[in-house]
Amino acid sequence: MLKTAIWRILKSGWQSFIRNYWLSTATVAVMILALFVIGGLALFNVMTQAIVENLEGRVDVSVYFNKDTEEAKVLSVRQELVELPEVKSVDYISQDEALKNFQERHKDNEVLLQSLQELDQNPLEPSLNIKANEASQYESISNYLAQDRFQGIIDKINYKQNQDIINRLTRLTGNIQMGGLLISLFLGLLAVLVSFNTVRLTMYTWRDEISVMRFVGASNWFIRGPFMVEGALYGIISAITTIILIFPILYLISPKITNFLPEVDLLYFYQVNFWQFLILMFGVGILIGGVSSLIAIRRYLRE
Repeated sequence: MLKTAIWRILKSGWQSFIRNYWLSTATVAVMILALFVIGGLALFNVMTQAIVENLEGRVDVSVYFNKDTEEAKVLSVRQELVELPEVKSVDYISQDEALKNFQERHKDNEVLLQSLQELDQNPLEPSLNIKANEASQYESISNYLAQDRFQGIIDKINYKQNQDIINRLTRLTGNIQMGGLLISLFLGLLAVLVSFNTVRLTMYTWRDEISVMRFVGASNWFIRGPFMVEGALYGIISAITTIILIFPILYLISPKITNFLPEVDLLYFYQVNFWQFLILMFGVGILIGGVSSLIAIRRYLRE
């Protein structure tokens, strides 16, 4: 008996979807737009995160040690820094490496290189190049290194010179993330509201059928079933169509975005995370279609 009822509900939902094909097409079209917005927001957030990470990767803090500091002490400080939760990475640059990098950087300046060769010893200091997880964490790292126990071996920390740039970066990344979140919330809510109202309009055309079903004594569950199935069909077809359409669009625009932002490859991200996108589109589509139908039909079941 239960299997028969479920089969009838599924069959009725499918028949209603086919019978009202013009209205079904319009509803699916609106839901495709909604899913496009949601999928686009997911990709936009990926791009925003990549931009933030790129900006943060351009900033660091260097700690310069006195020239007579033993390498073991420098490496000991490096180990302490690596264990800090704020620190992403710490690179040790010895005096010889610093000299080599300096010569490479100024290889076209013969006067400077000649002056350097006339010195009896390497004038450059060993250093640690520190990258934090977030730009806002450089201050706490600098304060950690300002402890008295490091005063005898540390010559200088270039945080003060970079502080203005770091503060600007912190504000910029915060604004980008907040802006992306607000845009995502607004467009996501707009997409859901448009889809919901479209499903409500569809439900309005079913009001006579609902009245007939109630008149012959059908239970509320049996009345809701076909419409929820139809709503779920809207979501499934919309999700499949959206997934199919996203690929050629990304194929066209992804190389152009990569030209401006080399660290961002949306097409590759989409291919790698295809199944997650598929689940997201199906889940959101079925949720919008099914839940919207369930909420919208309550009005007609109360009449």
